[in-house]
Amino acid sequence: MTIRELKQQAGQVTRTFRFHAQLDRLLAKTTKTGNPFYELTFADAEETLVLRVWNNAPMFATCEQLRSGQFFELSGEFGLGGDNRSIDGKSWTARLLDEAETALVLGGTPELRDKQENDYAFIEASVSGIADPRLRALCLAFLERYGKRLRRTAGARDYHHARRGGLVEHVAQMMRAATQICIVYPILNRDLLIAGILFHDVGKLWENAFLENGFSMPYTEVSELLSHIPLGVEVVNKLWRELLDEGADKMEWADLEPQTERVRLHLIHLIISHHGELEFGSPTVPKTPEAQALHYIDNLDAKMEMFERGYQVAAELGKNVYERVRPLPGRLVTPLPAYTAKEIEEPENSPGTLPEIPDAESADDPF
Repeated sequence: MTIRELKQQAGQVTRTFRFHAQLDRLLAKTTKTGNPFYELTFADAEETLVLRVWNNAPMFATCEQLRSGQFFELSGEFGLGGDNRSIDGKSWTARLLDEAETALVLGGTPELRDKQENDYAFIEASVSGIADPRLRALCLAFLERYGKRLRRTAGARDYHHARRGGLVEHVAQMMRAATQICIVYPILNRDLLIAGILFHDVGKLWENAFLENGFSMPYTEVSELLSHIPLGVEVVNKLWRELLDEGADKMEWADLEPQTERVRLHLIHLIISHHGELEFGSPTVPKTPEAQALHYIDNLDAKMEMFERGYQVAAELGKNVYERVRPLPGRLVTPLPAYTAKEIEEPENSPGTLPEIPDAESADDPF
């Protein structure tokens, strides 16, 4: 069982659950009255779970033996807390996982593993399909050097694709959208847009990367001082210079059109303008069709993922209405299903029978 499944199934009445997760943090704290307790944060590939263990609980002594970074199977009685949001562990035991079990937890559910494998393959195929030899060489050099790190980087810390490998999902979906948009708007330079999508969040490999062996996402001095947009520019410029210094490619690129330096300049513009507005952190606003398209595609994919996850985790407030999931602007409403045509079986001996009209007083329509 995953942490998300536990959260979805836990209720007011405690039940027996068993799940696998990593102990991300273990903090020893005291209450306002001076009583000691432990706060444990467990994490798996998609969710986190905070448990508090008071000093009169049978698990209190067990917590003294646990270490952050270890992977456990927790088994015991769990239910909703008094706020109907948190999870309380009434009584539970912890067993260390072996290497095989740990590897499965790191990879996530089979569905998540398959999705991220397919998404990474799509990124590789999209990059290989770039016609411009300079952009193709740059993208392939990046994947060869940083592909493993990309596959353990999140799209964000909190709001969207905030999981190990989430950036792979985000980039792949953006490339899928861009491929279709370029068909509708031939003004767009597909090669430049695909490369810009690959590199737009590349600085997050140092800002939102999980550790190789776990679900901790450490804060680093370099990411705090520079942030992911300047870091992305640094990565592109470094790889570009290395490709030029190889010699043979430098001679081949000299006579290509558009000029090689203009290609680099336009790619850098996509990176630094992808937040769309100065107040959102971009040093400049989009000034080319590709930059504007990248900004919209990035924002659209992030928002759609927020909706999708929100329907999974948000509390239901009423029929088809769910609590707000920030930073979305309001409470969520169940989306309208797509129309599905059905064959209507006409009752025997009743040709042309009209369907029964529901009683207006029982309908949900307020009008």
